[in-house]
Amino acid sequence: MSSSHVEKATNAGIGLGSAIAVAISWSVNKSILWAILHGFFGWFYVIYHAFTRPGGLSG
Repeated sequence: MSSSHVEKATNAGIGLGSAIAVAISWSVNKSILWAILHGFFGWFYVIYHAFTRPGGLSG
């Protein structure tokens, strides 16, 4: 696998994590400032949210 494929996959993963974080943050807080902050943290916020909600990762 070439380095350009790895770079594209990495960029897509970071973008997807940020998008999911912003969507979760907006649905929970209804605040643009929180959504921006959580979008910056991306996958870290998504994982935090999954572990701290009732049902955890199992739904």
